[in-house]
Amino acid sequence: MNTESFSELTGEKVRLRRFGAADITDAYISWLCDPEVTRFSNQRFRTHSRASCEAFLASFDGSPNLFLSICTIRDDTAIGTMTAYANPHHGTCDVGIMIGNRDYWGGGYGQEAWTLLTDWLLSGESGGGNVRKLTAGCLAVNGAMVTLMQRSGMVPDGIRKAQELIEGAPVDIVHYAKFAD
Repeated sequence: MNTESFSELTGEKVRLRRFGAADITDAYISWLCDPEVTRFSNQRFRTHSRASCEAFLASFDGSPNLFLSICTIRDDTAIGTMTAYANPHHGTCDVGIMIGNRDYWGGGYGQEAWTLLTDWLLSGESGGGNVRKLTAGCLAVNGAMVTLMQRSGMVPDGIRKAQELIEGAPVDIVHYAKFAD
């Protein structure tokens, strides 16, 4: 994947653009510290600060990976983030999403953002068509994420049984995939 070719993707509800230093706002940091937002993420075990967010952003420099901001079309409000971790040697890319602003949960914003990015990655526009397989995963109890992956045409690609604990109970991680045509 050639991340240099990424500029911006726009849908009816959202716009995806590169996440930059100016996006490390108090609101963004508060999403990472919100136990409801991170309840199915290992982010819930970390302490987040401006410095930790700056270090995370810097980790994308010089890599084939993308860190994106999800903004509303209506008023350019930042509502979440997406990541795309590419392995150019294997033609794979693992995608993640967080809608941090809970006011936008359940409104189709995440689905549209997901579809915009995954379609772009698999279209060949992401650097000569070298993404042959797109992957994602989540805890099996994260119904919203499972639905999002399924609605985008992804199919089951494996299960890690009882991999993580949620409130002391073992939970599976489910993996999904979609191949380029």
